Amino acid sequence: MFGNIGWGEFMVLLVAALVILGPERLPGAVSWVTKSLRQVRDYAGGATQQLKDELGPEFEDLRKPLSDLQQLRGMTPRSMITKHLLDGDDSILTGNFDAKPQSSGGPGGSALPPTPQRESAPLASGERPPYDADAT
Repeated sequence: MFGNIGWGEFMVLLVAALVILGPERLPGAVSWVTKSLRQVRDYAGGATQQLKDELGPEFEDLRKPLSDLQQLRGMTPRSMITKHLLDGDDSILTGNFDAKPQSSGGPGGSALPPTPQRESAPLASGERPPYDADAT
């Protein structure tokens, strides 16, 4: 519910509440807010349960488009490429090539030869990185 509020905003709200309400009324206000939030959560849960009871199996048919929409909202370009083009294998995007390559279907053969890993030292100050004409 409060997923968009960070610690900084929470501290600003707490200091503002302390200044506005004062230290005497702040504990009562906090208990009232928690009790009200708990009551709203109970009402929402009761309404959901009542809809499930009344609609029966059709309730899941109503929830399916909403869950699909929620899944699309969480789709980033990276996750979309990973899911649809790379069949869930994100080793190309993460640079994690240590996993075993998938076999090409032949007996004992692999689709790609293993790529040699090059140990590289950090560049010194003012040193230019190596240029690879094949990679650009």
